[in-house]
Amino acid sequence: MKKCLYIVVLVFLLGSEIHGQGLLPRLGEQRVGTAAMTFLKIGIGARAVSMAGAFVPVANDASSLWWNPAGLVQINRNEAIVSHIQWPVDIRYEFAGYVHQISHAIAVGFSSGFLYTEDMEVTDEYHPGGTGEYFSYSDFFAAVSFSIRMTDRFSFGTTVKFAQENLADLEMRTFMIDFGTYYWTGFRSLRLAASMRNFGPNMRPEGTFHKRTRAGNLVEQNYADFSPPTSFTLGAAMEIFESDFHKLTLAFQMNHPMDNAENAVMGAEYTLSEYLAIRGGYRFDYGENHWTFGVGLQLPLGSRSVQFDYAYADFGRLDVSQQFTFVFRF
Repeated sequence: MKKCLYIVVLVFLLGSEIHGQGLLPRLGEQRVGTAAMTFLKIGIGARAVSMAGAFVPVANDASSLWWNPAGLVQINRNEAIVSHIQWPVDIRYEFAGYVHQISHAIAVGFSSGFLYTEDMEVTDEYHPGGTGEYFSYSDFFAAVSFSIRMTDRFSFGTTVKFAQENLADLEMRTFMIDFGTYYWTGFRSLRLAASMRNFGPNMRPEGTFHKRTRAGNLVEQNYADFSPPTSFTLGAAMEIFESDFHKLTLAFQMNHPMDNAENAVMGAEYTLSEYLAIRGGYRFDYGENHWTFGVGLQLPLGSRSVQFDYAYADFGRLDVSQQFTFVFRF
C-alpha cells in the first residue's frame, strides 16, 4: 500500500513540476487558431472528460471510438454510447457510437457527432445591432473504426472519418484518419498507449469570393486553406490498488496538438463494487480549464448493464461545460 501511495505522490509532483517550471516545451503557441474543424478536439464521454481527458491509456469503453481505436478490443463486449455535451456559449454537441466485438481479437465501431448552435443574427459595420437576417453554424462527422489484438499484450486500431463544417453559405468537408496503439507492459496492470487523431490534408471552404485590390478592381479568389486539428498523445495508466470492492485507477498523459502548445493531463477514477465511480482530473498548461470532476453509476440488467456518467468542467470566464453519457453493454 505504501508503494502505491509513493507512486501517486510521485506522479502528482511530476505533474506539478511540469506545470510550475514550464518543463514542457512551448512549441506551437504561434499556431493557435490556425486549424479548422476544432470541434473534433472536444472530448467525448463523461467518464473520460471527468478524468481531464487522460483516457488514451485507459480506453476500455465505447468512448475509445474517439480517444484511441486500439482500445476497442479491450472492451471484450458490445457497447453502445450516446452523449450530450453542453459546451460554453450555448453550444450543443451530440455524439453516438457503437462497438461490436467480432471475435476476441477483432472489433469494429461506428460513430458520429453533431455540433450546433441557435441561429445567430448577421451584423456589419453599419448594423452592429443586427441586420434582421440570421445565419447558422454546425459541424458533423461520421466515422468507422477497426481494432485488432496483435498479441495478448499489444493491440492496434484505426479510424477513418468524414467531417463537414457549415457556416452560413460556406461549406467545408474532408476525410481524416486516426491511429492508436495499446500495450500491456506486464508490470502489474501498467499499460502504455499512443494515438494520433485527425490526421489529414488541409481543407478550404468551397467556392470563391471577390476581393477589391488597391487599384479598385474586383478579383476572384479562392478561400485560404486550413490544417486539420491533428493531435498526438502518449500516456500511461495503472490500477494503484484493486480488490473485490475497491479499485483506484491513475492515468497520466502528454498531448502534442499541432495548433497549440504541448500540455499534460492527469486523471483518477475510484470505483466501488463496480457500481459507483468517482472521478477527477487536472490539466496542466491549459488556459481556462484546469480541474474536472465527475461521477458514474452502473446498473445491472441481467447479463446486460447500463451506465450513466456525468462530467463537470469549469472554464472560468467562459462558464462551465457539462457532459451526460449513457453506455449500454450487452
